[in-house]
Amino acid sequence: MNIIKKLDLAQKRRWRIRKKVIGTAERPRLCVKFTNLHIYAQAIDDAAGRTLAAVSSTEKSVRDLKLKSNTAGAEAFGKLVGEQIKAAGINTVVFDRAGRRYHGTVKAFADAVRAAGIQF
Repeated sequence: MNIIKKLDLAQKRRWRIRKKVIGTAERPRLCVKFTNLHIYAQAIDDAAGRTLAAVSSTEKSVRDLKLKSNTAGAEAFGKLVGEQIKAAGINTVVFDRAGRRYHGTVKAFADAVRAAGIQF
């Protein structure tokens, strides 16, 4: 019962945030998802409904780095995401932390993306 309630509350947080955080072609939404093993990030244009750039730790090129879903892994992954987004021609994004608190892995990821030259 508790796990169902916890997941339900997390989904409600995501929906509440998504009402306010909307990506456009000029300023896409940078969504990040952390699981126990992997990290996923994508830049999304909500107006057109398409993904402009996507990176995950399951991709072959990133998998060789053996990144974990911890603070150090989030920082290294954030640098990769920043480079990919820059290569796609995107300079500014809206950050969607998917209902998670802005500390730990989420903060390390965001700081690394900013260090790569992407503005939030």
